[in-house]
Amino acid sequence: MNGLDSFCKYLRFERNYSEHTILSYQNDIRQFSQYLIIHLDIDNIDHALHHHVRSWLVHLMTSDYTPKSINRKLSSLKSFYKFQKKVGRISHNPASKVQGPKLSKRLPVVVHKLDLNHALEESPEENSFQTLRDSLIFNLLYQTGMRRSELIHLKDKDIDTGSKQLKVLGKGNKERLIPISTQLLELIGDYQELRNERFDNSEYLLLTDRGLKMYPKFVYNKVRSWIAGISSVDKKSPHILRHSFATHLADNGAELNAIKELLGHSSLAATEIYTHNSIERLKGVYQKAHPRSSKKR
Repeated sequence: MNGLDSFCKYLRFERNYSEHTILSYQNDIRQFSQYLIIHLDIDNIDHALHHHVRSWLVHLMTSDYTPKSINRKLSSLKSFYKFQKKVGRISHNPASKVQGPKLSKRLPVVVHKLDLNHALEESPEENSFQTLRDSLIFNLLYQTGMRRSELIHLKDKDIDTGSKQLKVLGKGNKERLIPISTQLLELIGDYQELRNERFDNSEYLLLTDRGLKMYPKFVYNKVRSWIAGISSVDKKSPHILRHSFATHLADNGAELNAIKELLGHSSLAATEIYTHNSIERLKGVYQKAHPRSSKKR
C-alpha cells in the first residue's frame, strides 16, 4: 500500500512504538483502504477526501463498533495522513478536521485499598524464586503505578537503592523517576539474591521460571489470577493496579500534578479522571451517611 511501509518504519524507528501498536495502526489503515475499494471504488488511499473519511466512520458506527474503537481508528488515520503530508505524498490531510463520536466518561475500575493492603502484607508461604517474583510483580505495579510494558523492561540498573527510587522508561522513551519504600527495596533485594543464585547474567529485573525476559501474557495471567483471589471486580488486568494506584493517591489528597508525573501522563486531562473517581466515592459516602441526603428523605 502507498506509504504504509514507510509510515510503519517511521513509527518503529523514529517514534519507538511497540510492534503491537504498529500492528494496530496497520490494521486500521488497511481497513479504511478496503472500505474505499469496496464501497467507494477508490483504489488509492492517497486519493481519499474528508467526506470519504466521514463516510467510513458512519459505516463503523452502523457496524456496532464502540466509540472508543472508532476514535482509535480515526487517530490512526490522522497520524498516517499527517505523515503522508510531511513526506510530500499528499498536500492535504483528509482526516484532520473529522471528529469522532463522543465518548461516555467511564470511571476506572479499581481494587479496594483494604483488599490490596491485606493481600500485599501477607508473607509468602515459602521464599522461593517464583513466590518472591510474583509478589514483586504485584507490589511494583500497585506501589509505583507503572505500566505492564514498563515493568517488563525494568532492569537492575534502574533501581537506585541510595535514593530509594527507580527509573522507568515510558511511552515515547520518556524517562521518569518514581520513589519507592524501604520495604519494597528489601523485597527487590531478597528476590535478586534468589534470582542470581538460579540464573546468571540477568539484564532484566523480573524473569520467567526459565530465566527469560517476561512477556505481556505472562504478567497478565499472574495479575489476573492474583486479583481474582482478593477481589470481585470484573476487570483483572495489570492496568487495574495502575488505576488503583492513582485513585488511592487521589483519595488521600495527592495533588493532581504529582499523580500526573508519577503516572507519566503527557497531559493533565488524562489524569483528571482519578479526581472524578474520588468525587464519586465521596458522593456515595454522603448518600449513605448524611441524614439529609436525598436517599434518606
